[in-house]
Amino acid sequence: MPKKQPASAPDHPKPATVQQVSSGGVAFRHTGTSVEVALISVGPEARWQLPKGIVDPGETPEATAVREVREEAGIVAELIEKLNTIEYWYFGKQDAQRVRFHKFVHFFLLSYRSGDISKHDWEVNEARWVPITEAKAMLSFKSERQVLEKAEERIAALQQ
Repeated sequence: MPKKQPASAPDHPKPATVQQVSSGGVAFRHTGTSVEVALISVGPEARWQLPKGIVDPGETPEATAVREVREEAGIVAELIEKLNTIEYWYFGKQDAQRVRFHKFVHFFLLSYRSGDISKHDWEVNEARWVPITEAKAMLSFKSERQVLEKAEERIAALQQ
């Protein structure tokens, strides 16, 4: 009986790795005795998250955070300070090729100045002001819940 040859591995090239940098913000406002933050719902599964987006060429992460909050949440907010940078990996498409993205997202604390959350852009299903204590339970990603916890600490410290 002839020996069976081992199956060879499929000849698939390893996907290229692409670094991607985004920026976003925890925009907050005081309402009497509580603090609310702006959350957005995106995608067909209506995932709740913080407003964020790609840093455009020539744009700083700080400017991106302010712009993304304005576009995705419909509000104008003033930058206070950097909160954190989160990092993760995911697979996606770039120029019709499957690539592995190494993503960095810079998050900033922003104070609400003006605007209306109903004026969000087309990418967003809904924007909503949510009490900060409830917002943590709504967020879809653990890393963003951790960013929100840090924001809550910084907001409390700013009030002292």
